[in-house]
Amino acid sequence: MNTALTAYITLVCTSSVLIIYLCFYVFLKRHKFRNIANWFILYSISITIYCVGSAFGLMSTTLTEMKFWTIIQYIGMPISSPLGLLFIMHYLGINITKRKWIPLILIPFVSFIMVLTNDFHHLHYRVYAFDPELGAPYVHQEIGIWYMIHGMFTFACMFIAFFLLISHWKETAKVYRPQLIALLFGQLVPMLTAFIYLIGLTPPGVDPVPMVLWLTSLFYVWAISSSRLFTIMPIAKDAIFNSINDGVIVLDESNRMIEFNHACKAMFPNINKSMLGDNFVDVWRRISGNPFPYNIEPNIHHELHHTKPGNEERIYQVRSTKMQETNNSNGLLLLFTDITEVKELQEKLEHQAYYDDLTQIYNRRAFFEQCQQRLDETIENEFAFSVILIDIDYFKNVNDTFGHYVGDQLLVHVVNVCNAQLTEDMLFARYGGEEFVLALQGYSKQEAKDLANQIRCEVESSSFLTQAEKISVTLSLGLAEAATGELLYQILNKADKALYAAKQSGRNQVCVL
Repeated sequence: MNTALTAYITLVCTSSVLIIYLCFYVFLKRHKFRNIANWFILYSISITIYCVGSAFGLMSTTLTEMKFWTIIQYIGMPISSPLGLLFIMHYLGINITKRKWIPLILIPFVSFIMVLTNDFHHLHYRVYAFDPELGAPYVHQEIGIWYMIHGMFTFACMFIAFFLLISHWKETAKVYRPQLIALLFGQLVPMLTAFIYLIGLTPPGVDPVPMVLWLTSLFYVWAISSSRLFTIMPIAKDAIFNSINDGVIVLDESNRMIEFNHACKAMFPNINKSMLGDNFVDVWRRISGNPFPYNIEPNIHHELHHTKPGNEERIYQVRSTKMQETNNSNGLLLLFTDITEVKELQEKLEHQAYYDDLTQIYNRRAFFEQCQQRLDETIENEFAFSVILIDIDYFKNVNDTFGHYVGDQLLVHVVNVCNAQLTEDMLFARYGGEEFVLALQGYSKQEAKDLANQIRCEVESSSFLTQAEKISVTLSLGLAEAATGELLYQILNKADKALYAAKQSGRNQVCVL
């Protein structure tokens, strides 16, 4: 065995030993690693089979032995590149479904069958024999059509894996880039070696790729031992970062933005990679045109109103949490949760709970809650406090004559006329049916009576117009002023008696108790 052949076999065996070591190391500690370790083990096994087959092939003395070991190589070699691609995809957090990986396995399987049965069809190797000048174990081969298909597929897998890694370079924090470098070399070295081999620039008769895999193995050993390749997955953001619905902005210890996810880009379309490294205060001003309304510190929990392009108003819940980086520097995670729909639903439910559906003024429940608060303030500050009960005269006749739809519209008409006479500090609510209640904080009995008569006159003079005719309507009003120590129900009871008196006295008037 000549010196060159010994060197070739030594290099291939070195690659095999290093890869086997890697495979067993990861397998024995797989409970400490993530699922990516399983893909790496499969990838390593395929390369190991390839290298072992190549080493024994270089020791072959007959063509039958050489063909046998070539078949062994093709158990691992064709599938190693798609497994490498799947390993890289998993590392980068790219979703891997059966629809993605099963087609990747199909061509390697066909390649193995083609090599296994090549003597019958010669579609993979048109010629496969010992080199007439160099002799065993150097091979002279002329490639067939399937060899070309297999070669293009292999190069495509390695190139796509390399391209995916390169495309994630900018978004990878510096502390994690050594992992990326190791993986880049793991794809680049065999890809370049295979290309050089195919264009005929390597020693004739031998496949040089297994001889350089020891170099890629060293990179993997270094990456696993020094940068925790499998225990920390900083680049797998589609699974743990980009796939979440909350917007996430990562700040370093100086509040400079160092990363954001896809959801954040959807929430704030103006944010872009050129802002990385800028102080978040400046970034937010460029995003929204306004200063960030809160101090940037751990454990904030606020609501944030933001206007997106197109004047779309959104509401976000903003939270922050402290982040401990591997270099012992502290950073912050800002989390933005879109709660616009939740707030709208909450407001809708609150509106339904406290507002009358027909007239859109406060309902009875809201009146009692707010009126009690105002009465308490009145007692504490010794203000005057008056309550007016309002009833639409002969409302039943309107329903009986014109129907409930017109009756409902009449209620809305009366409310609109009343509202035109009231100010925002007055508590006006639908008390039930055609009856309304008005609470007046700071109004004496006489002031409340004047306002009540003003409302009565306005309603009397503002006829309700239907499509068929004009309906005139009047009000009866009962007024009561709170006496010292009186409770709300007692005041309302007095106002109710006053209202009854107004009705008994001929309606369309204000009575006071």
